[in-house]
Amino acid sequence: MAGAGKGSKGGGGRSTKKKKKELSNGRVQYTMRIVESGTCAVCKTPCTRGLNYLAKMSQPDTMGKGVPCILTRRAIT
Repeated sequence: MAGAGKGSKGGGGRSTKKKKKELSNGRVQYTMRIVESGTCAVCKTPCTRGLNYLAKMSQPDTMGKGVPCILTRRAIT
């Protein structure tokens, strides 16, 4: 039972800070949420990508995985 009851998680008591990665090419990267056809159907500002996906999903026996929504675009910082 040596060492039982100790709350140490390892690491030796050193605090390590994560550095943010610098992009080598200087471009800003973005992330967007994946939305399904139901979200595109009720959207107040429909885009062409969403409308095309909605038309494709309205066909019978069609399976989809969603499309990236440009309205939810966020820069990765």
